[in-house]
Amino acid sequence: MFDLDKWQEIFLTIRKHKLRTFLTALGVFWGIFMLVLLRGAGKGLENGVLGLFGNIAKNSMFVGTRKTSKPYKGFQPGRYLQMTMDDMDAITNAFPDKIQYMAPRMWMPSGEMSRGNKKGAYGMGGEGPEYFKIDPMVLTEGRFINHFDMREKRKVVVIGKRVREVLFDKDEKAVGGYVTFQGVDYRVIGVFRSDRRGEEGVEDEENTYLPLTTVQKMRNRPNHVSMFSCSMYPDVSAAELEPKILSLLKERHKVAPNDDQAFWSNNMEEEFGEVMGLFNGIAFIVWFVGIGSLMAGVIGVGNIMLILVKERTKEIGIRKALGATPSSIISMILLESVFITTIAGYLGLIVSTGLIILMDQAIGDGGDGFYANPEVDLNVGVTALIILVISGALTGLIPALQAANINPVEALKDE
Repeated sequence: MFDLDKWQEIFLTIRKHKLRTFLTALGVFWGIFMLVLLRGAGKGLENGVLGLFGNIAKNSMFVGTRKTSKPYKGFQPGRYLQMTMDDMDAITNAFPDKIQYMAPRMWMPSGEMSRGNKKGAYGMGGEGPEYFKIDPMVLTEGRFINHFDMREKRKVVVIGKRVREVLFDKDEKAVGGYVTFQGVDYRVIGVFRSDRRGEEGVEDEENTYLPLTTVQKMRNRPNHVSMFSCSMYPDVSAAELEPKILSLLKERHKVAPNDDQAFWSNNMEEEFGEVMGLFNGIAFIVWFVGIGSLMAGVIGVGNIMLILVKERTKEIGIRKALGATPSSIISMILLESVFITTIAGYLGLIVSTGLIILMDQAIGDGGDGFYANPEVDLNVGVTALIILVISGALTGLIPALQAANINPVEALKDE
């Protein structure tokens, strides 16, 4: 039941001790403010860094060749290695139940691509349809390379968004148009944009892709591969399979087993794991600081309530002498503690949420930086607020019980 007299007394006490109440509330406010703000800011950093990965398969790896560094079976160090389609078949056949997609690749030397009087230098690579399943890109027009393009060695090309902006007018349809490279016309079959952020996304959108077999024919290297990427089935670890694939390649190319320079590899599972380990550490620090701030605020409330009981010992004694029950004394102290905690905590939640929303509007995708889309975790904020209120009630319970146990006679003698 609502007790107006009790609430009037609480507000009278708050007005009488404005500075003390403000400092107590500030501790609670700061605790929940820091927890929600740090969580939101940490999420923005996580979104920014993970955005650099895009939607690339997290259990994938990329492998290419370098020079050998050690002699082996009569071969001198410094030998250049050349992978072939036969290597791709050997790897796929050796691990048929582990490798889901195998994507051999071949790059063209950089050159100028033109369309009429418009021109620009862009990366050009030969890819198969499997590559776009390992490293998906967002198709904005047309389609990607398919198996018919590969089989017939078609002169077709998929271009990045930034290539389209240079070679085609904004209101002009790119798909079906032609671009020229080394005096040969290629029909545009698709336009894509990258799902990666930052410089990686910009570089992606300045690339163009031809069928792998077309590039092999252009370079007169029908069986050669510059590098390859592969992704594993969901229950297979790329980190565990990586040394086995490299060992097979070393055996096929007569490379010393301990020669770690002959092939390079990039394991996305390990990179992603390292990044997630970093953010787990950041999350731990955020929770540690946030919970510490909350505890400091709650302890502050408890200390103030103890001081309040000490100051009002004589008043409480008079109340009990006039017939006030222990429950009424306890409820009065608890209500003030919960009230201060709830209001200060709610304000901290509102202010931190508003600040994160402003940060999101100001930063958004974050451009080329490592920070993007800070998010408010309302579940964390509301849960923290509820815990804060309960903790405030529990910390207020100790001085409330102390007040309820005051002996009226001794309280009246208190100075």
